[in-house]
Amino acid sequence: MLTLQKSLSQHPFRKSLDASWKEGIASNTMQSLFDEYLIPLGLFLGATPMDIGFLVAVPHLLSSFSQFFAVRIVALLGSRLRFLVKATVLQALLLLPIAFFSLFSFPSRILALIFFVTAFRILANLIATVWGSLASDYLSPEERGKYFGWRSRIVGFAGLAATVLGGILLNTFKAFSTGTGFFILFLITVVARLLSAKLMATMQNIPHQQKQEDAFTFFMFLRRFKESNFVKFVLYVSSITFAALLAAPYFSVYMLQDLSFSYFTYMLIHLGAVVSGLISFPIWGKHADAIGNAKVLKTTSLLIPLIPLLWTFSDNLFYLFCVEIFSGFVWGGFNLCALNFIFDAVSPGKRVRCLGYFSFINGVATFLGASLGGYLAERLPPLNGSRILSLFLLSAVLRMLSHFVLSRKFHEVRNNTQKVSSLELFFSVVGIKPLLEKGRDWNILSFLKKTPWFE
Repeated sequence: MLTLQKSLSQHPFRKSLDASWKEGIASNTMQSLFDEYLIPLGLFLGATPMDIGFLVAVPHLLSSFSQFFAVRIVALLGSRLRFLVKATVLQALLLLPIAFFSLFSFPSRILALIFFVTAFRILANLIATVWGSLASDYLSPEERGKYFGWRSRIVGFAGLAATVLGGILLNTFKAFSTGTGFFILFLITVVARLLSAKLMATMQNIPHQQKQEDAFTFFMFLRRFKESNFVKFVLYVSSITFAALLAAPYFSVYMLQDLSFSYFTYMLIHLGAVVSGLISFPIWGKHADAIGNAKVLKTTSLLIPLIPLLWTFSDNLFYLFCVEIFSGFVWGGFNLCALNFIFDAVSPGKRVRCLGYFSFINGVATFLGASLGGYLAERLPPLNGSRILSLFLLSAVLRMLSHFVLSRKFHEVRNNTQKVSSLELFFSVVGIKPLLEKGRDWNILSFLKKTPWFE
């Protein structure tokens, strides 16, 4: 961390990169509270499993269509940074009515919740596309894995604190007013998002340069599937997303309804994934810089099917916590390198458009997966007394099929990468047999030998 901070002190975009991770702390505080406790809020308001499916699916579908306007919006405002600040403030205002839903009972509360969450997601997708385009322009390809891995770890601590805060808050208020607990929780998201906008405004705008050849339609993009490495990558990630979202929204439903976990226990389970994600981000980032993002993606997508499968074996609290540790570690590598692969594969002039098309296809996959999951969660034959466990098993099978069918279709775009096997990479990231040069890797055996209880 100190080495990275030292290198950033001489960076031409030092102030923007510094503002970026500070803004990320506020942003991730908001995002963690929103993502981790939106489904619990829906269940508190009386949502059924099918309603939860729509709460996840519909906002992602409609927000995906907004990606077609990303380039036009940036051109209209004349600045990526100006769009980011305005959209972030508007997003904060949309969170305010969501906070009040927990205090007042009225007809069609779930429909109103879906409406405001949809508007929030539309802005979130556009912000992510434009922010990714701007932030990637600050860094060279060789710097991205290290910086974004480090940034993800720093802002992840904010997400960790927010997750813990949310669980403690809801558990405390459950004794006399759960609705008040949700109101305070989502009010915090409003404040955090406004702070995020203030910090984002201190970043430096870089003019978005577009050449004539950078403009192409969505159908032109799809038609290049046979020869385009990037299009194959997009379909690969989207297939994993579809299979994952078939089950992802229902882990919360399974814990809070089928297992009757308290909000505090629910928080503890999720904590495993958050903590391991914090640990894994810089490890995956360093390895991706050395061996390429594609190798990390293909290795992690081989492990991702195990996550829902492991959930079907036991409902023991400690066991599920360990499964979530594994989940956070694996997804940390996949999500980090999926974004970095886009930055490597797409030229700056095409980045907003390609990020938009990627988000659209991924959003449609999210809609199809989550909505189908909501339908099946009420109709599949039970496994060990739960239909949701059957859904987890189906998700595991589809994730595995996505990996074996599509992971070989795309390849690494950088030429200066080490060639290693997936097994060698796995042993390296878990610290058993490091691949990187001394000073960049870590060794679990050396770590254990320094502890007083190791003999």
